[in-house]
Amino acid sequence: MTDEVETEQAPEESLFEAPPMAEQERMVEAILFASAEPITVRELTSRMPHGSDPAEALVYLRKRYEGRGVHVVKVDDAWAIRTAGDLGFLMQKETVETRKLSRAAIETLAICAYHQPVTRAEIEEIRGVSVSRGTVDQLIEMEWVRFGRRRMTPGRPVTYVVTQHFLDHFGLENARDLPGLKELRAAGLLDNRPPPGADALPDDDDEDESPEGQNELFED
Repeated sequence: MTDEVETEQAPEESLFEAPPMAEQERMVEAILFASAEPITVRELTSRMPHGSDPAEALVYLRKRYEGRGVHVVKVDDAWAIRTAGDLGFLMQKETVETRKLSRAAIETLAICAYHQPVTRAEIEEIRGVSVSRGTVDQLIEMEWVRFGRRRMTPGRPVTYVVTQHFLDHFGLENARDLPGLKELRAAGLLDNRPPPGADALPDDDDEDESPEGQNELFED
């Protein structure tokens, strides 16, 4: 760095001896470290013992931090301790945003998982209410549900199946590993009161059979 530390004003004569320069350097370091905003030399002078020369202390402190993970840098007419520019990538933080599914989305997802491949009309028949386009779009956007093959019936309706991403998210090897109602309630994923269509979901006492059409899970 080429910026020079400028002394805003010469230290005033004092009847008391100023602290040793090494101690002044420590004081400047402490103030800069604890401050969220850059500090001017004038502000440093007002905080330090009478007779101190924070401008000179900054020269030594700045030199001591050369090549370290943090630097003493000049910000306009003030000073601050900042992370070295080449290490800025270490300060980046990735966060995972938790998206809470609506009751309609949870029921639709469960029906898709347990009854795949399933059409929209079949989902509505099991739930007892219509399925909004937004609910299905949300599940597709999350990559938990995708389009399956069209049914060879009048109108060729599209079907929905769960994805490999869905299985991976819940730690399942395949759809046959899906939990029963008792397990879902024990995990707090279902209310004690069965939701519409829940009686169509396999319970733990049911036979472990693959739903009809299960072999079409990942077919185009």
